[in-house]
Amino acid sequence: MPGPQVNSGREAGSDLLLELSSSGPHRAAVAAALREAVRSGRLAPGTRLPPYRSLAADLGVARNTVADAYAELVAEGWLTARQGSGTRVAERVAARAQRAPAKAPGRGALTVHDLRQGQPDATSFPRAAWTASVRRAVAAAPHDAFAPGGPQGRPELRRALAEYLARVRGVSAAPGQIVVCAGFAHALRLLFGGVLSGPLAVEPYGLPFHRQILADAGVRTIPLGLDADGARTDRLASHPDASARRGARAVLLTPAHQFPTGGPLHSTRRAAAVDWARGRGGVVVEDDYDGEFRYDREPVGAVQGLDPDHVVYIGSVSKSLSPAIRLGWLVLPPHLVDAVLTAKGLREAWTGVTDQLALAEFIESGQYDRHVRRMRQRYRARRNQLVAALAERAPHIPVTGIAAGLHAVLRLPPGTEASTVEAAAQAGAALDGLAFFRHPASPLPHRDGLVVGYATPPEHRYRPALDALCRALPPAEA
Repeated sequence: MPGPQVNSGREAGSDLLLELSSSGPHRAAVAAALREAVRSGRLAPGTRLPPYRSLAADLGVARNTVADAYAELVAEGWLTARQGSGTRVAERVAARAQRAPAKAPGRGALTVHDLRQGQPDATSFPRAAWTASVRRAVAAAPHDAFAPGGPQGRPELRRALAEYLARVRGVSAAPGQIVVCAGFAHALRLLFGGVLSGPLAVEPYGLPFHRQILADAGVRTIPLGLDADGARTDRLASHPDASARRGARAVLLTPAHQFPTGGPLHSTRRAAAVDWARGRGGVVVEDDYDGEFRYDREPVGAVQGLDPDHVVYIGSVSKSLSPAIRLGWLVLPPHLVDAVLTAKGLREAWTGVTDQLALAEFIESGQYDRHVRRMRQRYRARRNQLVAALAERAPHIPVTGIAAGLHAVLRLPPGTEASTVEAAAQAGAALDGLAFFRHPASPLPHRDGLVVGYATPPEHRYRPALDALCRALPPAEA
């Protein structure tokens, strides 16, 4: 059960549900019910309890009965009473219930350092700037923004995205080609829930969660090869499962930064993917998950710019801003727009209007650009700290995939991946081995490695997190 949440400003007013025992004195029954409500966390710390008279009337007992029960719990330390502030749940009671930290899933050790990939620094969310954008956007919004709308998304956001993506990612699209969604997973469900059919060619590494979405939709995935230039799209035309009459007519790629091994898709491989899609009458599905975060290389534009009629471009703010803001977008070839809107349906899968309006204002005001630049510098510094720590304490461990993104891949000696992940867990660091992301039918031989996310830990915990990681790494061979 989750621990109670501390909020000294909670007000219970005159309503409080208490179930009294049918036996024993009324005062003891009221005290026991209150004690259990606090112990279980149903009454959070700082919650103001109803006045004696109100609670007594609700419970059908005398006013003095409630007053005596309150006094008993104040004496025991469960409640506090101050003149003018009423009777409240004591802060220290709930603090005891919150001390037990959560355990890492499936492991016996406690998770202190989160080094899993794909999670931005939550402490860096631009609260003040976002709040200002919400306020300005809502104040300026037309009345129809708060009436029933349509599944494509607010025109303000689609216009802002069309301009931003053209300027920053080289995407070519009119606002009418953009459909707002709740993120990449939602986009996959929309595309493969009736718009595109399988099989689907994919990279040999990716998120198991995404593969499961596709499997649930009945889509068979065909893993490609991978080398230093990225996914082997140059072999799509000759791949038996991708070129046959009933083979794949779509390929899913992460061209800006192959997930999770790192590195952009080479220009010849980009062209090969587009040529294959043209020849097959199919599409390239482009996941631009790390397009904003580059450190040691020139910007790499989106594949969509090569052929907007054969590429579906998908982006979101889950890493650039926050996964809590459930906003993403599909930039679609014109002939797929109506089919995706039909798949999205009427109202059930729409995203919140307030967040859409706020993101549009956040982009148009320049705040989004400023936030991304600021976070790019912060993540670059984090990456540099990781590389320096490995160079000093584990120079025998190669680190790759660090020119962009929010994670790095550490290459390990053969046969050491599982034990290293377990050693990290025992040291309090949660991370994943490379095998976790490998397609079960991948044609590649497995290479042991760790996928280390460096964005999530707060600043004051980052150095201890790196220390825990380095202590878990296998020693150099003698």
